[in-house]
Amino acid sequence: MAEFTMELNDEQKEVRDWLHGFAADVIRPAAAEWDEREETPWPVIQEAAKVGIYSLDFYAQQYFDPTGLGIPMAMEELFWGDAGIALSIVGTGLAAVGVLANGTEEQVGTWIPQMYGDANDVKVAAFCSSEPDAGSDVASMRTRAVYDEAKDEWVLNGTKTWATNGGIANVHVVVAVVDPELGSKGHASFIVPPGTPGLAQGQKFKKHGIRASHTAEVILDNVRVPGSCLLGGKEKLDERLARARERAKQSGERVKNAAMATFEASRPAVGAMAVGTARAAYEVALDYAKTREQFGRPIIDNQGVAFQLADMRTSIDAARLLVWRASWMAVNGKPFTAAEGSMSKLFASETAKKVTAQAIQILGGNGYTREYPVERMHRDAAIYTIFEGTSEIQRLVIARTLAGVPIR
Repeated sequence: MAEFTMELNDEQKEVRDWLHGFAADVIRPAAAEWDEREETPWPVIQEAAKVGIYSLDFYAQQYFDPTGLGIPMAMEELFWGDAGIALSIVGTGLAAVGVLANGTEEQVGTWIPQMYGDANDVKVAAFCSSEPDAGSDVASMRTRAVYDEAKDEWVLNGTKTWATNGGIANVHVVVAVVDPELGSKGHASFIVPPGTPGLAQGQKFKKHGIRASHTAEVILDNVRVPGSCLLGGKEKLDERLARARERAKQSGERVKNAAMATFEASRPAVGAMAVGTARAAYEVALDYAKTREQFGRPIIDNQGVAFQLADMRTSIDAARLLVWRASWMAVNGKPFTAAEGSMSKLFASETAKKVTAQAIQILGGNGYTREYPVERMHRDAAIYTIFEGTSEIQRLVIARTLAGVPIR
């Protein structure tokens, strides 16, 4: 088990500086253009693939960093560059986490490489959990998966929404209901291979922020996938369902479901994304406050501005520490006895929203225009308090964990 530390080692610092350089030289110059176009920035993703950032090897190296700091460090630097483009680069990672969290070694080796493609032919993947009537309330999910024993195939029907890369993905990971009577405990995750008949993109959403990231509905109409596409395999699923049925009447029993397993693993990473956006806005505001003069002196000499910057930096550092703690706990098998993962995501998300708003205020009228990036950063920051569990849901998870009440 790695000791918890607040100091990156030399190798991590090299990776951080490399990522920062890519974010500064490649992502930032392209940010405004792709925000306006509201399209997937394929050329930037390809550049990331060419240098090795968009790859299974890089993601695995950070994911399995024994300190737990590889992923949050990478997320912070990329999202410091631009949230929309960065989400296009890392969005495949959520589907990959879904496979890592629930799949067999063979499934990991088979499907994750197909999620990324290669530098000459980049691919993306999508994790499909939310539905029109089931966002944070995963127990209300309606997408069904029915097993056809004669053909050893699963038949999927339903509609997914808010899917990053939905419809344009090479590989889709879909969470579906296999036993409706068990609620969220009756869910399972499935791989939908490329070119599978019956899967189609529905509505593509025009969003307030993270516009360079593709978000759409995914329609599943009698989608048939081989039995081998059930993540974890049918034997493991049958055992889990049998245990869930036995324990269904036992109060306080917690059984992890497929979607929750993915979200638990990814929430600190989302917190790191928020830290990156907040830090970017803070740095713009700090530079502006040092150079912008009013009444014959830089505005940072005014206590009202200086105190805002002090609060911004304090909140950013506190958010990062919560993210790092949760990330270290997760990789070292420490249980989230106080919902530390949700804590990190909650505080970092709210910090990004507040800090980007303060940055606009410090820049004044300039901050409200698209000539300066804080306007875009503020729009982007709003998503962190919504996706992968709203701030209200994070508070609910934390409160129920503290009270010892089951999280369903």
